[in-house]
Amino acid sequence: HKAKVEAMTLDLASLQSVQHFAEAFKSKNVPLHILICNAAVFGAPWCLTEDDLESTFQVNHLGHFYLVQLLEDILRRSSPARVVMVSSESHRFTEIRDSSGKLDFSLLSPSKKEYWAMLAYNRSKLCNILFSNELNRRLSPHGVTSNSVHPGNMIYSSIHRNWWVYTLLFTLARPFTKSL
Repeated sequence: HKAKVEAMTLDLASLQSVQHFAEAFKSKNVPLHILICNAAVFGAPWCLTEDDLESTFQVNHLGHFYLVQLLEDILRRSSPARVVMVSSESHRFTEIRDSSGKLDFSLLSPSKKEYWAMLAYNRSKLCNILFSNELNRRLSPHGVTSNSVHPGNMIYSSIHRNWWVYTLLFTLARPFTKSL
């Protein structure tokens, strides 16, 4: 059996691009047994996407969320199938509730004045985990599982390239972390 790999373009900073990608994928009439949602930005300066949302939240979470929603029918038909949300241990260092304990959706797409790159990243990764848990609850009875994972420090990536402090910290920590 020969495998065939085909690349397709997707820009998570554009919900229209996500929709076009899903439509193009669906038109191929092929099964989807695994969907890995791995794309992310970290340490980027505040900016809005063409959809008027803060870019870290849209790229790291909302784009993936929308993609999974658009492909849910294919995942169900392809059962057994799996969705993997690549999150981060940093999800533990944030909150998406206000002081009274209510969900505060304004924290997910903050204004420029209220933006801090690290918190934006952490919140987006918390959303990944919450989404993955709920997706698994809803779809596992239909043969579609969802898991969130923390990639750890074993695999080098340049996700921190926009923030020199983290580039320095990752460089210093690298000799003390495992590699594959």
